[in-house]
Amino acid sequence: MTTLSQGPPATPGPLDDLLTVDTVLLDDVVRLVLSGEVDCATAPLLRRALDTAFASGPRLVTVDLVAVTFLDSAGLSALAVAHRTAAAQDTRLRVLVGTRAVSRALQVTGLWDLLGVEQVERGAA
Repeated sequence: MTTLSQGPPATPGPLDDLLTVDTVLLDDVVRLVLSGEVDCATAPLLRRALDTAFASGPRLVTVDLVAVTFLDSAGLSALAVAHRTAAAQDTRLRVLVGTRAVSRALQVTGLWDLLGVEQVERGAA
């Protein structure tokens, strides 16, 4: 198992403490564990992590949003692109959520059903 971290950097800037993405690699499975807020300022970090995850041709990509406290349209867009990428590569995509704020954003946009989101309790994922 390999764990990579994609934030915050050694010399933090004003937005760097808003989102952390840790990538866990195990054979042909990738798990992205996010913590913080996914908005227009931090969504590019999520997009880069997803691009990197899919580049290895995994069998499964899990996006763990259990510790995410805010998800706006930029984050929703990144997840929609991930869904299309997964379908094109025949890769299974799992999305895990643990907060009402994130669940609600996914539900009202219809992404909850499209992505097959799984509601989990914090610490259970």
